[in-house]
Amino acid sequence: MILSLFLPLLAQVGPSVAPGAGGALPQAPIVIPRGSPTRPSPTPLRRSQCLDLARNAPAAALVEAEGWLGEARGSAMGEAAGCKALALAGLERWSEAEATFLSARALVAPSALTNRSELAVGAALAAESQGEYARALEHFAVALNDARDAGATGLAGRITRDRANALVQLGRMDEAVATLAEARAALPEDALAWLFSARLSRRLERLGEAQAQIETAARLAPRDAEVGLEAGLIAALQGRDAAARRSWQSVLQTAPGSEAAKAAQSWLDRLGPDPAPSGR
Repeated sequence: MILSLFLPLLAQVGPSVAPGAGGALPQAPIVIPRGSPTRPSPTPLRRSQCLDLARNAPAAALVEAEGWLGEARGSAMGEAAGCKALALAGLERWSEAEATFLSARALVAPSALTNRSELAVGAALAAESQGEYARALEHFAVALNDARDAGATGLAGRITRDRANALVQLGRMDEAVATLAEARAALPEDALAWLFSARLSRRLERLGEAQAQIETAARLAPRDAEVGLEAGLIAALQGRDAAARRSWQSVLQTAPGSEAAKAAQSWLDRLGPDPAPSGR
C-alpha cells in the first residue's frame, strides 16, 4: 500500500476535546543509502526508502520524492507522488499536500482501489488540517467508495470512524452519532471507535452512554492515555471526583511528559487537592 505509513495519522482524528490533541510527525533525521543516480533503486526499495524518510525526516523525503518523480514512469509515478504528498503533510504544508494526494490518486491504476482509497484519505486529513471540513467529507466519501469496492472492510470501517470529526465540526451531530454507531458495528474491537463515541456522547451530555462507551474503550486499550483522559472528564461531569482523579493520575503514570499528561495535570489542578480521608 502506498500510504501504509500515513494511516496511523487517522488516530489523531475524532471529535476533539480539551488540550493535548494531535501532534506533528516526528522529524528525527535518518540516513538512507542512495543508489547510483544513473541506476535508480527498484521501485519497492525506493518506495520503502522514501516512506521511511517521510515518517522521520519529511524535508529530506520531499527532495527524494521530487527526484523520484522526475525519473518515474508508469505506476511508479503514483508511488512517488504519494510519497511527496506524505512528506508535505509531515511538513504541515497542508494545501500542497491535499493537492498532491489527489494528483497521486489520479496517477494510480483504477484497479488499485486500496491505494486510491488511502490517497483520498490523505487528501481528507489535509483538508481537515486547513479547517476545510466540507471538502474533507467529499474526499472521505471517495475514499469510502474505493475501500468498499476493494472489499477492504477494515479500511472502510476506519474511514467511517474518522469522518465523524468533520461532521462534528460542521455541527451535523446526528449524522456523526450515526456514523460512529456504524463504525462500532464494523470495528467492534477498535478502541478509537469507542473513544470517539464517548467523546461525542459526553459533548452531547449523554453521560450514561459516554460512560458505557469509555468503559469499552478502556477494556480494549487499558493503557491508552487519551482513553484515561476522557474517562476522567466523564467521571468529573458525573460528580465522581475520586474516579476522575484516578483516571487522570493513571495518565500521568502511563504517559509521563506527553500532551495527554499535561492535559490530565491541568484537569487535576482544576479539580483541586484530594480531600483528606475521613477518620474512621
